[in-house]
Amino acid sequence: MHPMPPSLSLILGGARSGKSEFAENLTLRSGLKPLYLATAAAGDAEMRARIKIHRERRGREWITIEEEIDLAAAITDNALPGHMVMVDCLTLWLSNLMLAGRQVEAECGRLLEALNQSRGKVVLVSSEVGLGVVPENAAARAFRDYQGKLNQRLAQRAGYVVLMSAGLPLTLKQS
Repeated sequence: MHPMPPSLSLILGGARSGKSEFAENLTLRSGLKPLYLATAAAGDAEMRARIKIHRERRGREWITIEEEIDLAAAITDNALPGHMVMVDCLTLWLSNLMLAGRQVEAECGRLLEALNQSRGKVVLVSSEVGLGVVPENAAARAFRDYQGKLNQRLAQRAGYVVLMSAGLPLTLKQS
């Protein structure tokens, strides 16, 4: 029997680090009703193929809700007692916000407020994008900065934070 995860968990990592699978396993081990909150837009054939792989890996026990922009409302509506909501992923959500011309800082504030008010457990998947070279264009640097700031704010709030690398979890915080 695994211990019950805290109300908020944050799983970080780079591309193909194993963060989604780790978060899925954490969600399933909780014994709570698993709900997958997907932020990806199936804008091209490659993304449709990636989404298909994720869906097939999860199986039928999951409820899947797709929400590309209004993540705060989706968490408020679905993070209920007896449920564990897995959000995959915040990195795509941030890029969706930027592409839609939304006020990123305000939306991040709404997300944090929704998490503070959540009545269920939530697992967030997010990329650690600040480990590479400094992007050469302003939009990419702004994205990196928004992602880094959001990850910091969420890590402060979360009771459990894991960094995935090469499929291996490194626990950064456990309370």
